Amino acid sequence: MSLDRPIAPDPYELLPAVPSFTVVSNDLIEGQPLDVTFAHDSVGGQNLSPHLAWSGFPSETRSFVVSCFDPDAPVVSGFWHWNLVNLPASVTELERGAGASDVHGGFHVRSDYGVRAYGGAAPPAGDRPHRYYFAVHAVDVDALDVTPDASNAVVGFNLAFHTLARAILLVTYEVKA
Repeated sequence: MSLDRPIAPDPYELLPAVPSFTVVSNDLIEGQPLDVTFAHDSVGGQNLSPHLAWSGFPSETRSFVVSCFDPDAPVVSGFWHWNLVNLPASVTELERGAGASDVHGGFHVRSDYGVRAYGGAAPPAGDRPHRYYFAVHAVDVDALDVTPDASNAVVGFNLAFHTLARAILLVTYEVKA
């Protein structure tokens, strides 16, 4: 039985517009369901972050932030599944499973699971399909002024002032009742 509530807006449409660039994946297909491999182990997944690669970002880019957000979680704040901060501008690809630990000079802040790592999809059983926004943010500074103890909201606040462009890959996931 689906939770009776309105559909949350696209979170990035609520922010000031920025140019876009391209993000692709060997593991994800735009608009399609996420494979269980990338779901949380609490719903039978392997909790692996997907492969991502990006190109076409502005030449002024000095670093990247990679995130995954579910606006459809049944809470006001949505649910942050991933925030990998301060990747150097030379990093344009993350291999499958890269979200398990800090990589390529970047670091994770705590997901809403409470761990500093990728946390896979795990919507409530029987709810409608949830949307997962895998975003790569091109940033105009070498490092956002945040630490691994920062909240996802603080990272987002800093991104509001430093995002040059953004690439989004949107997928879905549901757990049948």
